[in-house]
Order: sequence, then structure tokens, then C-alpha cells
Amino acid sequence: HPLFKIINDSLIDLPAPSNISSWWNFGSLLGICLAIQILTGLFLAMHYTSDTTTAFQSVTHICRDVNYGWILRYLHANGASMFFICLFLHVGRGLYYGSYVYKETWNVGVILLFAVMATAFMGYVLPWGQMSFWGATVITNLLSAIPYIGTNLVEWIWGGFSVDKATLTR
Repeated sequence: HPLFKIINDSLIDLPAPSNISSWWNFGSLLGICLAIQILTGLFLAMHYTSDTTTAFQSVTHICRDVNYGWILRYLHANGASMFFICLFLHVGRGLYYGSYVYKETWNVGVILLFAVMATAFMGYVLPWGQMSFWGATVITNLLSAIPYIGTNLVEWIWGGFSVDKATLTR
């Protein structure tokens, strides 16, 4: 079957140099962590409510009332930490072995790094507790330091003049 041939060619029969080290495992570990994040995130999203008055209660509901919801939440939270550990080790390996020489690949990696950081920040804000609220306020206010467009950019991200309901539901 063509699908099995693709899987076999990319996982089993992939040519690799004999001197490859364990540092090259972090790309695969990133893929596994990402799959776990997507899967647990989908299950958490089934019970999450994105409203400023009920977001925190929906997270509490997931932990207390949903069967195995507590393990999904903690897998998701700790999975994000493991993802970033693997990500930073992957970037460190790339720096150590000079992978930045391949500019196109390196630039795509840097863009992905910033996209992952932005996504993680949005996930940090979703529970809408005190840490989430003030984290959103402080981090988005950093953009106001950009000359000319900073203030307008912050108001656009907030959806108004302060971090509020429009910020969470965006």
C-alpha cells in the first residue's frame, strides 16, 4: 500500500549517517509532544468556555467534574513545558552543529519558534485567572514600545482600551 511505503521510507529505511548522535532525537520528540498537545487540547476544548465570567470556572469544572479531566489538563500543561524543553534543546543543537548555514531552513525554524511562543502565550491566557489576566496585560503592553504603531497595535490585540472579554474571545 502506498501509505505504508511512505511511512516505511520516512521512518524505517531512512538513510542516516553512522555517526549521528542522540541530539538528533529532539525533532522527533517535538513531533510527539506536539501530537500530545493537539490531542489533549482538543479534549480540553470540548469543555472550555471562552467567556470572562465563566472561563476560570470551566477550567475548574474540567479538573473536578469531567472524567479524567484533571489528567488531561496536567498532561497539557506539563506537555507544553516538555515541548519547550525539547524545542530549546533542538535549537541549541542546531546552533552547536552550525545548522544556521542553511539559511532558508533556519529562517523557517525561527519563524516557527516565534509562532510557537505566541501560541503558548495564548494558551497561558485561556484559563483567565489572575496570572493569565496580568500576564496578558503586561506582555501585550510591551508592544506599545514600538514607535508609531505600538499603541494602536495593543488596542487592536485587546479589542478595546483594556484587557477584557474581547481579548479572551479573539
